[in-house]
Amino acid sequence: MQCFGKRIFTLVFLFMGAIASSAGAGEVSLPVSGQRLLAADEEPHNWLSYGRDYLEQRFSPLGQVNTETVSSLGLAWYFESDNHLGTETTPLVVDGVMYFTDAWSTAYAVDAATGAFIWKFDPHVPRAKSITACCGAINRGMAVWNNSLFLGTLDGRLVAIDRVSGTERWSVQTTDPEQAYSITGAPRVAKGLVYIGNGGSEFGTRGYVSAYDAETGEMRWRFHTIPGNPADGFENAAMEQAAATWNGQWWKYGGGGTVWDTIVYDPELDQLYIGVGNGAPHNRRLRSPGGGDNLFLSSVVALDPDTGEYLWHYQEVPAETWDYTATQQIALADIHWNGEVRKVIVHAPKAGFVYLIDRRDGELLSAEAYTTVSWASHYDMDSGRPVEVEGQDYDGESAFVFPSAMGGHNWHPMAYSPDTGYLYIPELDMGMPFDEISAPDYKHLKRHFNTGYKIGGEPASQRFTEAFMQHLPKASLLAWDVSRAKVAWKLPHPNVHNGGVLATAGSLVFQGTSDGRLLAVRADDGSVVWTFNTQNSVLPGPVTYAVDGEQYIAVAVGRGGVLTSNTGQNYHTGNPNNRIMAFKLKGNATLPAWVPPERPLPPARTAMREEDIAAGHQLFDRFCARCHGANAIGDGSVPDMRYLEPVWHENFQAVVLEGLMEQAGMPRFDDVLDAADVEKIHAFVIERAHEDLALRTETGWWADLKDELADLSARALAWFLRPAAQSGGDE
Repeated sequence: MQCFGKRIFTLVFLFMGAIASSAGAGEVSLPVSGQRLLAADEEPHNWLSYGRDYLEQRFSPLGQVNTETVSSLGLAWYFESDNHLGTETTPLVVDGVMYFTDAWSTAYAVDAATGAFIWKFDPHVPRAKSITACCGAINRGMAVWNNSLFLGTLDGRLVAIDRVSGTERWSVQTTDPEQAYSITGAPRVAKGLVYIGNGGSEFGTRGYVSAYDAETGEMRWRFHTIPGNPADGFENAAMEQAAATWNGQWWKYGGGGTVWDTIVYDPELDQLYIGVGNGAPHNRRLRSPGGGDNLFLSSVVALDPDTGEYLWHYQEVPAETWDYTATQQIALADIHWNGEVRKVIVHAPKAGFVYLIDRRDGELLSAEAYTTVSWASHYDMDSGRPVEVEGQDYDGESAFVFPSAMGGHNWHPMAYSPDTGYLYIPELDMGMPFDEISAPDYKHLKRHFNTGYKIGGEPASQRFTEAFMQHLPKASLLAWDVSRAKVAWKLPHPNVHNGGVLATAGSLVFQGTSDGRLLAVRADDGSVVWTFNTQNSVLPGPVTYAVDGEQYIAVAVGRGGVLTSNTGQNYHTGNPNNRIMAFKLKGNATLPAWVPPERPLPPARTAMREEDIAAGHQLFDRFCARCHGANAIGDGSVPDMRYLEPVWHENFQAVVLEGLMEQAGMPRFDDVLDAADVEKIHAFVIERAHEDLALRTETGWWADLKDELADLSARALAWFLRPAAQSGGDE
């Protein structure tokens, strides 16, 4: 009887979905009630929340597109936005209408079958906000409840939008505007409450997550993830407990612990899980001299969804000191483990381990490395704690550590398939040097990340830098057998920082790549069965849905954000605008031809001394590189400084010191730089432009030989720096 009722329920929603998809753009047939979200798995034609349903597995039961039919998959439509600053959005699809976000926290609605424009909502984020946003003016998506969409903005607001008209219903400021908070993650909604966190650890903020009434915008509760100044009292017993694990005057540095991405509601256990971020400063000896685990940094914390009351936690990296956040996607599953079915959290965050955590009480069941890890040798299962490797905490001596601060897996969504039992992870196998610096009041170093270690090493040649970035880091789509806690297969990629993942009942896994491809691979063995040239990087995870009986695969396309701009990858000049691309069987749409703009010749070299150009390089690393790229190698989402038009060289001082382009998102720096500083930065930029021009115009055996020497040097350094003990692979 239960099975029959479930079928009837499914048919009803499929029928109502068909009515909605044929009703015309903007006509909403059914509110997205709490019951619909709880039963989202019964609406495979929709994508109702960030991870499709509350399990956040990013697995779809749709199978029309499968290993047998995928060869006929083609572009159905594309929609192009009006900017190219990068997109990380996961679209929602509700009854034939797609909702997604774009740069500067803008939101769009389009017809999910045709891509036809319905509305655009612009929250008018002040462009100067870009300087206090860690990682670009990007946004990862929205949540839906009844007839409202919920959007977090870069300047810290939570906005409710009417999903029919695209007009604002209410707006609340969730952060202190005087501090460097930002919101880039997607809100979540359950039980009539909207849950939202924020970013800002890099600038010295104190993390928290808040819940707001979905109808009125009234704040219901707030849970801080780390304690504040004990002299002010503690908000609750959990903060008093956490304070015992800190030392010194951590609150003066901010402390960190922002919840900048994952928030998951578990309807079966009625618990809310949050992933907590890194410390501020990252260097634990600065923020908490004297030691301590620094709860609840780098932890999964369970809360009461109605009240925000602390329930339990598991700290993945006690006293983290490498920017190993636990904010990466959390997936919920029931798996067979040691002869019984366990309700688990499956987590593969930046630290490089896949954690299996019993979601009833936070018990650690397993922690095994999925990528190269050097900071810890293993986890002690009796204590649940990692066993750190001596010397990897860069205490008094620099260390080359795997994973890097960008993590073995960053924000790019993973997927879990209950059909295969595999977790599909966008792996980044990359290390970096950590070299401690001393700063007594590091939080107040203006415009600078609150790290406690050097950002950017000694200057190196462009050829060596590019060879280093090409051959030292590795990236793959990695299938992790969850029940066996080991790698099942890997699909290597040529470049780092590839996109999120979608798994389907068609025995397929979809992933985009940073070099501009959308791939479909077999879920069981990782063999590529379909490829499409997207003309630009694909960073977020695809979604799938159905309209009028046809299955679509859709993904946002557009390079941008801190990861692609700081890897030293030399992409083509300029980017197409951000796009949503949707595919279906026998789709026959085409993209317009993309011809990158010509690279202008650089101005004449300056007469500045080498030491002043080197100083300009250091200033560039400190103030410019996080947007314009390591060693001035940009990704094209913001201007690549080596290819500036003459007008920008002529107005370089006006742009940097006077705010000539502030309304376009380029902040002014007259509070931290003077004219002499800017002249040195400009000289460095011009020098880099000439170095690049020389590389592009060299021909013959000498250029080939230098390429080979640089390649050999990078490979030798990679071999030298790589940890002796490899972890996380199947080698």
